[in-house]
Amino acid sequence: MDTITQFSKKYPLIWAYLFFLYFSAVNQSLNYISGMSGFVGLREAFIMSALWLVPILIWPSRSKLISGAIGLILWAGSMVGLGYWLIYGQDFSQSVLFIMFESNPAESSEFISSYFRWWHPIVFGVYSIIPILIWQKIHPIELSKRRRHAIATIFVLLISWPLINYTLIKKLSLQTGSDHLVTRMEPATPWNLVLGYTKYLSQLSAMQGNLEINRNAPPLEGFSEKNSQQAKTVVLVIGESTNSGKMSLYGYQRKTSPELEKLHDELFVFKNVIAPRPYTIEALQQVLSFDDEKSMGSKGVADFFKQTSLLNMMKQADYEITWITNQQTQTKRNTMLTSLSQLADNQIYLNNNRAQNSNQYDEVVLAPFAKALSSPAQKKLIVVHLLGTHRKYNYRFPDKFAKFTTKKGVHPWVTDKALDEYNSYDNAVLYNDHVVSELIRTLASTENQKLLVYFSDHGEEVYDSPDNLFTGRNEGKPTPAMYTVPFVVWASPEYLATKTTTHWRDYLERPYSTYDFIYTWADMVDIDFKRNDHSRSLVSDEFIARPRWIGDPTNPKSLRNYAEITADSLG
Repeated sequence: MDTITQFSKKYPLIWAYLFFLYFSAVNQSLNYISGMSGFVGLREAFIMSALWLVPILIWPSRSKLISGAIGLILWAGSMVGLGYWLIYGQDFSQSVLFIMFESNPAESSEFISSYFRWWHPIVFGVYSIIPILIWQKIHPIELSKRRRHAIATIFVLLISWPLINYTLIKKLSLQTGSDHLVTRMEPATPWNLVLGYTKYLSQLSAMQGNLEINRNAPPLEGFSEKNSQQAKTVVLVIGESTNSGKMSLYGYQRKTSPELEKLHDELFVFKNVIAPRPYTIEALQQVLSFDDEKSMGSKGVADFFKQTSLLNMMKQADYEITWITNQQTQTKRNTMLTSLSQLADNQIYLNNNRAQNSNQYDEVVLAPFAKALSSPAQKKLIVVHLLGTHRKYNYRFPDKFAKFTTKKGVHPWVTDKALDEYNSYDNAVLYNDHVVSELIRTLASTENQKLLVYFSDHGEEVYDSPDNLFTGRNEGKPTPAMYTVPFVVWASPEYLATKTTTHWRDYLERPYSTYDFIYTWADMVDIDFKRNDHSRSLVSDEFIARPRWIGDPTNPKSLRNYAEITADSLG
């Protein structure tokens, strides 16, 4: 009797577990080994695969039949994930379902066929044979009924632990516990399909509701645009988690933005700009709308869509709008941005990963950006939303950009334990510099009036203070690094010839918050309207410096003048 047969008979429970694990572990292992994602997905696959042992523990005499039926379902689900990884090199998620259902079927099939390789069927064949061989050696679990039921109970408790932990132990809501359980289950087959589809329907419903609300948003009164018949291309690049204090363009000691520095004479580098909040969705709800510290901001996503947004304004000016994003496409947090992107004429969603801790480099935006520039539309707005320097930082740059590896140029208080994360952030900033500068160079190679504005949604604390040794953002304990953001403008000679911008260089030190960005943008693209407030435009002669409020605008007591935390950080 061969060794494998002996093992399967001696340890039938372990053997059955390996059979069920196979369908989830292969896909998650590919994602992990390729560097596309971290170990979390593989860990959850190990845990959640234990669920399928429960039926064969309860009915051991039917182990082979039950495992075969379950295995067939798992095989079908895992083939979808495997095929998606072979073609796209990414983990299957609900965002994939969104792209599939929102895309033209002919275009989707053409795209898939362009990536299909002759050896893919061989991979599918080998992949399918292995579980059959494992299944043939499955044996009944010969334990007492009491022991089998006890083990089954342990597995159920293990799998449902997130629900138990958050509802019974931490005393949080059932919804919170359920959400955590779903997050744990998703990487495992077939939950990647079942839960992904359920979440897709839920987020799609929310998104359609937002769009329906926005259809009733009133147009801007007294609307006008100078030179409205001229060909124009305007580009808005939204970065992520980038602290301007970590860019050599802004004086950082490490050379983290060499490419933008080469373009320095062509740029307007505004040096005293902050974000209103340290979180993407909450910040952009103010940045891309007329919300400010007086209106107390949108109380929710639905409130955001009740009003005129920056995209509504540009549509009113008859711009063709293209939205290119390397952010996650469809998650509970990203519903607002995905809904907003649907207001555009064209959408290019490039990041369909389930989690942010995956390799999805921002250079993927360059090709669709170049394609969008070739559109014959007279007036074009292209929004590019980068993944930027989002945590985890080591996933934000390819190996060739791993320039900073030592303590040279590092704050003296950064410990050896924190050094790798500190360096990874600087490398991510370096790579972000490459992407943004490439966008500018690509735009510069085209004709007509051109304008590009780049800023980050918020900053990031990365061991920037000896009194605050942590990374990330915490609105309850704000630091300057969480709010200071780059704000860089590039304009073509054709644009500069039609607009007086020489005085802009006198305004580079103006204290400014991006919650007033829509007024600055309107000024830059020559749009005016009845409610326009030129005193809030960064480049207007009528600009008035005012306190820059940070914090949650729905909780007025939390609002603080940014000058206060700057003073606090200086002691």
